[in-house]
Amino acid sequence: MSEASVGTAATRSDSSARPFDPKAVVDAVRRAAGTPNGILGLHEPVFAGNEVSYLEECIKSTFVSSVGPFVDRFERMLEEVTGARRAVAVVNGTAALHACFRLAGVEPGDEVMSPALTFIATTNAIAYCGAVPHFIDSSLTTLGMDPRALATRLEAIAERTPRGAINRETGRRIAAISPMHTFGHPVALDEIAAIASHWNIALVEDAAESLGSTYKGHAVGSQARLAALSFNGNKIVTTGGGGAILTNDEELGRRAKHLTTTAKLPHKWAFVHDEIGFNYRLPNLNAALGCAQLEQLDGFLASKRRLAAAYERVFADVPGVRFSREPEGTTSNYWLNAILIDEAYADRRDDVLTVLNEAGFGARPAWTLMHRLPMFAQSPRGDLAAAESIERRLINLPSSASIRARDE
Repeated sequence: MSEASVGTAATRSDSSARPFDPKAVVDAVRRAAGTPNGILGLHEPVFAGNEVSYLEECIKSTFVSSVGPFVDRFERMLEEVTGARRAVAVVNGTAALHACFRLAGVEPGDEVMSPALTFIATTNAIAYCGAVPHFIDSSLTTLGMDPRALATRLEAIAERTPRGAINRETGRRIAAISPMHTFGHPVALDEIAAIASHWNIALVEDAAESLGSTYKGHAVGSQARLAALSFNGNKIVTTGGGGAILTNDEELGRRAKHLTTTAKLPHKWAFVHDEIGFNYRLPNLNAALGCAQLEQLDGFLASKRRLAAAYERVFADVPGVRFSREPEGTTSNYWLNAILIDEAYADRRDDVLTVLNEAGFGARPAWTLMHRLPMFAQSPRGDLAAAESIERRLINLPSSASIRARDE
């Protein structure tokens, strides 16, 4: 029996005693997050530290573009927070992923193993390289890439050659595997890394949503050869728009900075570029905001974990609903809190979304699976039963660090 069907059987039996009621979900959210005054957004930024002071300092310096002391400070702070040897700040998480794939050697015509359940930035970054996404199923435990599905798919279609792992069905090289930590919940990294090593495929960690999350005591992204972060306005720490490349390889870090700074050779005045690069460097103005935000990260994480604990408590007694909690051996930043409606009531999901939003709670469904989008409909994929189950049952709840958890 598949993971999706196991989850379905369990949730049906758990909820058989009482009828499913969408209004019970609203009552539970209100008990955890309070009654909203207007609309309680899905994830709103919190500016409660040195943001204004640092922005004023940046403006007065006149260094507001991609050169300035706040960029260097932000990168050093990221290295300290994550434990990675090098952090290279860029304009957004998509740019970070694109650069990571380029640094990993992904070339036009290659394939990249990627979850079907992800934000489109993951898949777009693959396409920017001229490569083809190859979609893998998700785990009901982590909501991210399922290592068993990955292993099964590779055994079915891949073979080792002097060129690397080749998809026998398409003839394309499988250049990278890119798991994403969905809503901040770490995937089973050790298992996925072992599979990547077995097939000699590069591992690129999409940690865009998971700053502050840990896997077996290590910050996600800190153990990978290449990982990407995002600091969009809805992330746990924001620079307005921004991202970063993490690596433990000093040479890769140097090349990452070079590639994302238009591949310009250092010189006092000459404009000489030695390859096609990208204008991806984070402006000093955004980095100033990021420095102030990183100073508050511990507080943000503590607040979000209190809210997640409140959600978990209130949903324990709501029939037909399961709260998505952090996987064993991990610490999630709970970027977005999520509930899964039992498969028996999946057709009521939009009813739940309607009553939540009418009550002022900015709840949202999961993303449309990537293979359902027209530009990726022909991409290769394995069985996606679990991802499809998650897609039709998942609801994200308001998760801002500013929400004061109730029911404590």
